[in-house]
Amino acid sequence: MNVYTTDKIRNVVLLGHGGAGKTSLAEAMSYLAGLTSRMGKVTDGNTVSDFGKEEQKRKFSISTSVIPLEWEGAKINILDTPGYFDFVGEVEEAVSAADAAIIVVSGKAGMEVGTEKAWELCEKYKLPRMVFVTDMDIDNASYRQVVEDMTGKYGKKMAPFHLPIRENEKFVGYVNVISETGHRWEGKEVVDCEIPEYNKANLQLCRDTLMESVAETSEEFMDRYFSGDTFSEAEIRAAVRTNVMEGSIVPMSMGSNVLCQGIYTLLDDIVKYFPSPENREMAGVNLKTNEIFQADYDFAKAKSAYIFKTIVDPFIGKYSLIKVCSGVFKSDDMVYNSEKDIEEKVSKLYVLQGNKPIEVPELHAGDIGAIAKLTAARTGNTLSTKATPIRYGKAEISTPYTYMRYKAKNKADIDKISQSLQKMMHEDQTLKVVNDSENRQTLLYGMGDQHLEIVVSRLLNEYKVEVELSKPKVAFRETIKKKSDVEYKYKKQSGGHGQYGHVKMRFEPSGNLEEAYEFSQEVVGGAVPKNFFPAVEKGLQESVQKGPLAAYPVVGVKGILYDGSYHPVDSSEMAFKMATIQAFKKGFMEAGPVLLEPIASLKVTVPDQYTGDVMGDLNKRRGRVLGMNPIGGGKQTIEADIPMMGLFGYCTDLRSMTGGRGVYSYEFSRYEQAPSDVQEKEVAERAAKVAENSEE
Repeated sequence: MNVYTTDKIRNVVLLGHGGAGKTSLAEAMSYLAGLTSRMGKVTDGNTVSDFGKEEQKRKFSISTSVIPLEWEGAKINILDTPGYFDFVGEVEEAVSAADAAIIVVSGKAGMEVGTEKAWELCEKYKLPRMVFVTDMDIDNASYRQVVEDMTGKYGKKMAPFHLPIRENEKFVGYVNVISETGHRWEGKEVVDCEIPEYNKANLQLCRDTLMESVAETSEEFMDRYFSGDTFSEAEIRAAVRTNVMEGSIVPMSMGSNVLCQGIYTLLDDIVKYFPSPENREMAGVNLKTNEIFQADYDFAKAKSAYIFKTIVDPFIGKYSLIKVCSGVFKSDDMVYNSEKDIEEKVSKLYVLQGNKPIEVPELHAGDIGAIAKLTAARTGNTLSTKATPIRYGKAEISTPYTYMRYKAKNKADIDKISQSLQKMMHEDQTLKVVNDSENRQTLLYGMGDQHLEIVVSRLLNEYKVEVELSKPKVAFRETIKKKSDVEYKYKKQSGGHGQYGHVKMRFEPSGNLEEAYEFSQEVVGGAVPKNFFPAVEKGLQESVQKGPLAAYPVVGVKGILYDGSYHPVDSSEMAFKMATIQAFKKGFMEAGPVLLEPIASLKVTVPDQYTGDVMGDLNKRRGRVLGMNPIGGGKQTIEADIPMMGLFGYCTDLRSMTGGRGVYSYEFSRYEQAPSDVQEKEVAERAAKVAENSEE
């Protein structure tokens, strides 16, 4: 592949709902640009971008892939992203590296939730965008409906550049709104044709809207527009490019991925209207001078790059995908990673076509490429030089909130599983492993149930280890509500020295749920010698680890030693410790023991029309709604307190209630007394486990 300078590069991300046709669009583009000699199909599992075993098996994209294409003297880096919400981390990484976006909408399914989410991402990253309507070869596909829906939601900025020509219900050609010409497909050729009568009224409407936008680009144009002057095609295209870059016009085009129709003009439009990286801004911090480093994809500045994604594949190895932010990267360069404080040599530079690495001699500012085997590098790191160390801000990646407990099926695989998950976490930043030692469980966090299911499947197929997922244990606590007064005498006689320890203790709530216990003594007249006090406290310390009620950790208990007795020969620290442990068991159960459950503060953001359903569902989960805040864009944030137990499976339920539009986040807030029915059930379950001797 040739080396391209910054002005010849276009970095374009494909966004849209799952199944809208992003991967087959990338495939059609690859075929037209001469990357492949025949078009692959998602259903056959032979596309350039879906190269993972899981993707081929499930017939949808799971990770972002890069496909560099050469077109009309320019290089277009296509970033093909997954459409399913469980893989939103991959989309966020791709968007952080893109300079423009194509929102892919199926003409058959119309505007969907994924279309709205794609638009929101473009707004957040201020990306110029274009809408491409696919599936036009299907009978009931409606381009007009998509145009109407998008215009209804996003206003006048939607500008159809092409209109479909249909004959006998078949999609046979298109009308170009800018040049006011008709075109038909005949075999592989595109031939000019007359504009059909039924297109003329619609063409006039679209053209009028477009001319208004063109007129608004300058005062001179505005004057000419009002004096009835017409603009030349070159003037229109120049004005449209300015508008597209500012985001004040969103071109709409359409075609069929399968028949490769409309793709040629789309590739032309990408080169004509989308910005090259030199039209975009990029700033970091120079760590030596602590000043802002305005990189702006300038090839003349000190070299720097941002790692936006990592691929760790058991078959092809580890690749760090970079976007060069300034300067020119060459093979055999030394690069410095300030975050890991390590200098490494770039032996070779690649561009990846799906999973096929192609060696290139250099990468200019704004280009996307890959470096193999950078040992310390992680996604989000900045690579620069020791002389000019630079760091860029990291892309915002969604936090995972869905979790399951996982266990190795084969005990011997525990280390291998942990190493495999470590590799997967380098690749996927929305995957997290948490060791919950208190409840003796390891938790796997992801963006949704499907995400976790695919992780388990990949562990089995790629890393040859098996894990099983189960419902996580909830971290309950135990405490007391009343006071108790107990005594316990620990006596053992077995020839020689005996064991003797006798304590009288009071137990009461300490009022501090942050600490497990408080210990004090009020012993008078040396009934228990001072040197045994630490042993009594040690007994308490051991007792609070597993409470007598349901074997959960104890909090907020105050133990007061006020009397007892000892034997000059038989008393020992061990005897007093044992006496305390037994006294605690008895005293705790007599002092109104209760279970405390963890409560999370939850925020759910949903469109207005779903607030009733969501609040009703929260009540079912024993949640308490605290309030609602409108956040603009027709959405509300509902704030609630909810028991952690009630959050299990919430991700899937919220998506089905809101058609995928709802998002939520939560954090642990405090402990509260569990209702009696929850307590009874939990105590009975734990008792059954202890009886089976299977307490883990």
